[in-house]
Amino acid sequence: MRKLKLQMQISIDGYAAAGPDDEQKWVTWAWDEIKDHVLALMDSTDTEIIGRKLAVDYIPYWFDTLTKPDDPMYEVARRFSEKKRVVFTKTLEKSEWKNTDLAKGDLADEIKKLKHQDGKDIIVYGGCSFVSSLIKENLIDEYHLFINPVALGKGWRIFDEMRGWQQMKLVKSMAYESGIMLLCYQPKTD
Repeated sequence: MRKLKLQMQISIDGYAAAGPDDEQKWVTWAWDEIKDHVLALMDSTDTEIIGRKLAVDYIPYWFDTLTKPDDPMYEVARRFSEKKRVVFTKTLEKSEWKNTDLAKGDLADEIKKLKHQDGKDIIVYGGCSFVSSLIKENLIDEYHLFINPVALGKGWRIFDEMRGWQQMKLVKSMAYESGIMLLCYQPKTD
């Protein structure tokens, strides 16, 4: 069965975004250091899931980046364009984007169907409310969290909707020169 992997950058005080006007500069400043892990994680997957709120800006951004070979994020955009995407929505009637399906049913049921399909693993990068819903339903199998050496003091967090505590098993950790810490966890089931 395929795994659902989360890759996300968070601040040391647990925020994944500082709010609606967050320019995200705090997550892109050390790209050269973390990109090998990000690209390897991308390569271990063939499907990306996205919530509708993020999809409307996110998908066009990556297809636009694909037209700019000199962009530092071009390699991510190239890999992104090759993946199947599934947008979870209650409002969209059809997909406007290439290689993108819509999932309109119950979140847990739709994820279980995807996990039972053939192929590589599945990945999710955000947004915060969508990831919170996945965490609430215990659907994430691996957490790849880049802890940034910055405190935001406010914003959106991804663990606020949990129904109870979940013990995690650390499977990998790595410290980068920039002060970013990669922590990879799996939910402990025993």
